[in-house]
Amino acid sequence: MKGLLKRWSFWCLLVLAALALFGTRLFDALPEAEVAAPFSKPLWLDRSLPPTMDLELSGGHSAAELDWVFGAPSRFSLRVETALPAPSRFVEWTIPGGKTFRLTPLNRGVELDGRDIAFKRSLGLPPFGDASSALFPERGTYRIGLSGEGEWEGSVKIRLEGGRWGLLGTDQRGRDIAALFVAGIRVSLLVGIFATLLATFLGTSLGLAAGYRGGWTDAVIMRAVDLLLSIPLLPILMALAALWGKGLWQLILILSVFSWMGTARTVRALTLTLRDAQYIEDLRGLGAPAGYILRRHLLPETLPVLLATMTLGVPGAILSEAGLSFLGLSDPRVISWGRMLHEAQSFGAFTAGAWWMLLPPGLGITLLCLVFLDLGKYLEERVDPRLRGGNVL
Repeated sequence: MKGLLKRWSFWCLLVLAALALFGTRLFDALPEAEVAAPFSKPLWLDRSLPPTMDLELSGGHSAAELDWVFGAPSRFSLRVETALPAPSRFVEWTIPGGKTFRLTPLNRGVELDGRDIAFKRSLGLPPFGDASSALFPERGTYRIGLSGEGEWEGSVKIRLEGGRWGLLGTDQRGRDIAALFVAGIRVSLLVGIFATLLATFLGTSLGLAAGYRGGWTDAVIMRAVDLLLSIPLLPILMALAALWGKGLWQLILILSVFSWMGTARTVRALTLTLRDAQYIEDLRGLGAPAGYILRRHLLPETLPVLLATMTLGVPGAILSEAGLSFLGLSDPRVISWGRMLHEAQSFGAFTAGAWWMLLPPGLGITLLCLVFLDLGKYLEERVDPRLRGGNVL
């Protein structure tokens, strides 16, 4: 255990597992929610672009000042939320030069969008004019306030969509890539761990049966292993994913069905070396059933090797899931790193230079595979002392 605590992969896996369980709570919105303009850059990338921000005015906070040092935002929107309309009160927008625009009365259900022609005309713009440029003509201090008389209860929410958002920007639908990245950890861990567990169960069961029974049982199982290993994996996975459905658990089942062969061969080889041992012969002579011998004596002998094999099998399942998702053969409602790469490729992130849509999922897949490979290497060293330079008697 002390050696495991010294491995970087162990602590990295703990952090990734914690993010998979609780990471979505770090964000104000759900991963699938649109939070900013599409293809927004990360906040730290290009500080000349305006960030996406929200302003809120209410009866107790009826004015706000905005020090603006950027160009015009890409989109302006305003929404009035109130139960009691106040047609004598208005939202006023004052630009640095002193000119004031009266945007809208505080009536129930008012929603303004900078792309609406009626809103452009209220600002004195032609139908194809830019409302954001009219409201942000220069750098300086802007004042947004509520004017008029009379009591009013409610809020005015103003949304300014710029070209920057969050730690990793947004994708083609305006979703937060950092939130999508964290949500993808859960899918990769689920697919990798559960597909490997199912494949290990199948491989162990069939390998024990083939090695202990021998004869036609061994021949049938090993020929099935040879047949499945000779079939190209990716075309079969694509065909089965299209036939059985694109759900997450269908994908786990498909991956497990075509991943048990290596485990079966390993377990069969270990069983063949043990089935003729003296204590096994003694158990058979005492009338012990085959199930008892397999469960109580042969299976425990294979567990150390199985543990290392399972850990090394997880990266293969993760890469297979990412490959199928990248090809579009996964459920579009399930957020995964492979799906993120698929959407980035489909919507032109490569040509648009939106590298922030490509690197996070790609690096995430690489990191998670390296974590399990390092853990598998450690477990192999614990099982076989020759791998760590120990002496074998």
